[in-house]
Amino acid sequence: MNTNDFRAHAHELADWMADYLENIGEYPVTPPVKPGDIKDQLPIAAPHKPEPFTTIFKDFREVILPGMTHWQHPSFFAYFPANNSEPSILAEMLTATLGAQCMLWLTSPAAEELEERMMEWLRDMLGLPADFTGVIQDTASSSTLVAILTAREKRTGFEINKRGFAQTDRFRVYTSTQGHSSIDKGVKIAGIGIDNLVKVDVDEEFAMNPSLLEEAIQRDIDDGFVPLCVVSTIGTTSSTAVDPIEEIGMICRRYNLWHHVDASYAGSVLILPEMRWMSKGVELSDSFVFNPHKWLFTNFDCSAYFVKDKQALVNTFSILPEYLKTAEDKLVNNYRDWGIPLGRRFRALKLWFVIRTYGISGLQEKIRSHIQFGQWLKEEIRNSPGVELMAPAPLNLVCFRFSPCNLTSEKEVDAANSKILEQLNRSGEVFLTQTKLNGKVVIRFVAAQTHTRFEDVQKGWRRIYETGMSFCNEH
Repeated sequence: MNTNDFRAHAHELADWMADYLENIGEYPVTPPVKPGDIKDQLPIAAPHKPEPFTTIFKDFREVILPGMTHWQHPSFFAYFPANNSEPSILAEMLTATLGAQCMLWLTSPAAEELEERMMEWLRDMLGLPADFTGVIQDTASSSTLVAILTAREKRTGFEINKRGFAQTDRFRVYTSTQGHSSIDKGVKIAGIGIDNLVKVDVDEEFAMNPSLLEEAIQRDIDDGFVPLCVVSTIGTTSSTAVDPIEEIGMICRRYNLWHHVDASYAGSVLILPEMRWMSKGVELSDSFVFNPHKWLFTNFDCSAYFVKDKQALVNTFSILPEYLKTAEDKLVNNYRDWGIPLGRRFRALKLWFVIRTYGISGLQEKIRSHIQFGQWLKEEIRNSPGVELMAPAPLNLVCFRFSPCNLTSEKEVDAANSKILEQLNRSGEVFLTQTKLNGKVVIRFVAAQTHTRFEDVQKGWRRIYETGMSFCNEH
């Protein structure tokens, strides 16, 4: 493909992309396909001869698109969002065109310096402590692993990186029973072992109980373990519960534990001053992560990781072979030393585009509207017979279930809600997910897509409620 062809096809794609964004609500949220349907339409072997772009793009529209779940759909109410926006998409196009490898300052000076400034912008926008230094990681899973590894190395004087584990390294990591599964994965990868991840019970609002945390730490010390790190959460995945960050931070200070705050979804809400009660005590923490790619309208992947002890982070990950040494090493941030991968994408560009396009006030307006959606739905559920609220819902994630459906056992109610959810998702009109709270199957509804409107939420809830009540009346 020459540049003239590229220009023509790029214009064609730009028109298609704009049409897609305008008309995305007309697609089914989830595709009516079965496992293997897409693969069966793809040739078994790669083509031996070149194929024209028109044919490739036709196959994209006819084979790939019908098999996609549309994450940007206004009726996508599942998981947490993986938002994008028009300025973010445009920045991603430029990033792909530049094709830069941004591992060192020298490999792309503008990329390094823009990232440094964007992390300062985000830190100040969220009201985080001024002594936090930030870096963009790919995901919160990686950020949590980075925090655990840094805690491990700092605690041992960076010895495990040299000698490996010894029998005396009996570390313990703590999180709540509602903590994200990436914490489990992190302790496994870090060599600490899943048996050494202590899950602390939660209170009636599904937040970590700090008294039980301290009891667990003291018990482990008495048993000869070495308490290493606590991962607390602002906005758990199941219910957006908020752990008591300040109390946990004070416990960590007392026992010399690293305190990592996982705010991967809900952290974006801290750009609203009225919501910063959620991060009270964050100045006592050692590291903090949130994902602009979840609720700040920035394409995946973009995870903002902040750390208080920058040198501990760099010492944990720095390896300097001769072929990576540069004359500027002592003057700049070489972000290859700030995380797991050597290679790095130019992620800061899309943040820059998004923040400048919306402005802080525009971002605040979007997030406030999403919270209002959630609060409206919470009240609707409270006032609707046959359905019950299952968690406090401080933001825009609402957890509920249909009950009693004329059923007598919890097992039957669980099965009924699972079937209602399956029926809703098969419809293609809405997409939701489930979780378990207090051992009960719960349906999750989160409205946070970039272009979701109040009428989309109202329409979605009507479809959900009608389906649920119809199922209950039939059973």
